[in-house]
Amino acid sequence: MPEDEDKYPVESDRRRFVKGVVGSAALAGVGTTGAAAIDSATSRAGAGGGTTTYMAIENTDGPAPRGMPQIPIEIEDGQVKGVWPEVQERELDSGETIQVAETTNFKDTGLTYTNRWFQYCGVQSYPGLAPDADQDNFFRYSASPPPSYGWQGEETSGGDIVEVADFEDYEDYEGTGIGQGGLGKPAVATWRSQDVDSVIPVQIIRSPIIEEMAQDDEWLAASTDQGFMAYLNKCTHFCCVPGWKSLESAAQFGAEDEVYCQCHQSIYDPFSLVERTFTALPRPEDD
Repeated sequence: MPEDEDKYPVESDRRRFVKGVVGSAALAGVGTTGAAAIDSATSRAGAGGGTTTYMAIENTDGPAPRGMPQIPIEIEDGQVKGVWPEVQERELDSGETIQVAETTNFKDTGLTYTNRWFQYCGVQSYPGLAPDADQDNFFRYSASPPPSYGWQGEETSGGDIVEVADFEDYEDYEGTGIGQGGLGKPAVATWRSQDVDSVIPVQIIRSPIIEEMAQDDEWLAASTDQGFMAYLNKCTHFCCVPGWKSLESAAQFGAEDEVYCQCHQSIYDPFSLVERTFTALPRPEDD
């Protein structure tokens, strides 16, 4: 699997799901007040965490408790990058000043965009998720794309910045050989992960469907660009790394045109962006 080797075996029978949850899902049975109390007990104030509303690609089947978080996109000089929330200082009641990454009313959508969107599955401890991490926000191609993404393996090298020009054939791209053609062109990448061991895995799709939807959808107009959309590629069930049109086994579950996680058969719809709420895990205390 791209970027992260998953420790859970592939299962072919949906009745054999591993029972249990990790990360924020473990707090699903705790009320908002209780969750906040847990956060305050495990992390200093301002280190993140707590009840968070975010935008996600919709989970449509399988054991995943919710969708995977979208990463807003912008294009700069023909290169594709993820938008990082505004880094600002905030003074706590204790008098301590901390840095946070948070943009209220993101591009006049009324939604608060924050790094808490990505604080689950251990990602909350990744260096790139720190508000002031020394990163440039450009997406960079993964070194080991799935075999079905042959174009990426042949035309790019790991670490190259994702370029708009690489996706010129997105409207009629047929390359993966999985499911219906013409839905868009995929790539796997990393984000805010230069020169660090723990890389943030990202799925990128350039699709005429997204481009058309953005004409009539305020959020998509604000968070996608030229048909490009992206999301944090960490399954919310057991933190596996799924794929869009990357695995032939997805057809067994009617998911050849969906995002499919082979570990426990969770399925997501990349063309359905929904608002969800979860309990973000706190980031570790700064050294």
